[in-house]
Amino acid sequence: MFATDRELPITGGAPKRAYVRRMFTAIAPRYDLLNHVLSLNLDRRWRRRAVDRLGWQATPAGTFLDLCAGTLDLAAELGNRAGFAGRVVGADFVQGMLRQGHGKSPRVVPCNADALALPFSNGAFDGATVGFGVRNLMDLDAGLREAARVLKPGARLVILEFTTPRRQPLRALYLLYFRRVLPLIGRLVSKHRDAYSWLPASVGAFPGPAELGVRLQESGFQDVRHELLLGGICAIHVGTRES
Repeated sequence: MFATDRELPITGGAPKRAYVRRMFTAIAPRYDLLNHVLSLNLDRRWRRRAVDRLGWQATPAGTFLDLCAGTLDLAAELGNRAGFAGRVVGADFVQGMLRQGHGKSPRVVPCNADALALPFSNGAFDGATVGFGVRNLMDLDAGLREAARVLKPGARLVILEFTTPRRQPLRALYLLYFRRVLPLIGRLVSKHRDAYSWLPASVGAFPGPAELGVRLQESGFQDVRHELLLGGICAIHVGTRES
């Protein structure tokens, strides 16, 4: 039986942190496969678009950060770009996920680190990305402030995250797939009881694009904007570190 939304620690705090670590450690070996299958391979296209918004061409030999890096797919998308001559630090607090990303790009350096307490100096990075990870943070605002801290003034943060379509009939179809079909497939493939019940629960509890934009501004970013993908199934958020 699937865990219900009320059983999942989606509201933050230490229980959420512990749950997220256990869950992603358990599903790490099949995480990439499930991402591609459950998104019908659209996740690859979305990551490409997110990196396109980063503006890395301004500092092609720079140092970039991928937060909540998981199995390093987004970090590798940047690291393998033609013309990119820098390095990407892929930071995640689940070491098992980072191991799965080994070898995806020679320019990616994995780092087992918590997004809420990064072991980097102020202004260390020329840009940063987060792919499908900010909703898993124990404290969203603290994570955004920490991202701002380690970015150079004028550097971009690009967040790729799921959201919920507003218009019918896409909204109804999406919710049916997200709440019923996806958890079933995820459970069968990952062998984890509720990992893919966590996904719709965490997306449902996460701020919408407009609210996330406000919180980015309050955390030290300017020129904040977002674009919806595939009718609002996910969104790319862009903010520039204040000078």
